[in-house]
Amino acid sequence: MKYLKFLLLGTVFGFILIKAEVVSWFRIQEMFRFQSFHMYGVICSAIAVGMLSVFLIKKFKVKSFSGEEIKIEDKKFNKGNVIGGLIFGLGWAMTGACPGPLYALIGSGLPIVIVILLSAVLGTYCYGCLREKLPH
Repeated sequence: MKYLKFLLLGTVFGFILIKAEVVSWFRIQEMFRFQSFHMYGVICSAIAVGMLSVFLIKKFKVKSFSGEEIKIEDKKFNKGNVIGGLIFGLGWAMTGACPGPLYALIGSGLPIVIVILLSAVLGTYCYGCLREKLPH
């Protein structure tokens, strides 16, 4: 029962994703074909909000709900992130679905997306198996 608020928040967020057409296969294909600014606007807005949030968390030393200090460590460049990002982008372009909103797509009545979700889980499992052999 204590997690009900998270379920409700996730449900509302899913509705917002659907209504904003952020999970629309057609919108995603428009983005990858450079035919529309819609998705680029959403992504750039998310980056701006994220950057501002991290800045404010660091500046005002914001604490978590449990009172712990939030630490955001600097990241080192890793060529594996570039390779992984290319694979991720290729999968996104091929399926027309980013892993984040897969549940919203399934919940909106597109059961075929379960295949994409299972593929994402399989890819994550394969990464876990091969992680030590991949470039660092």
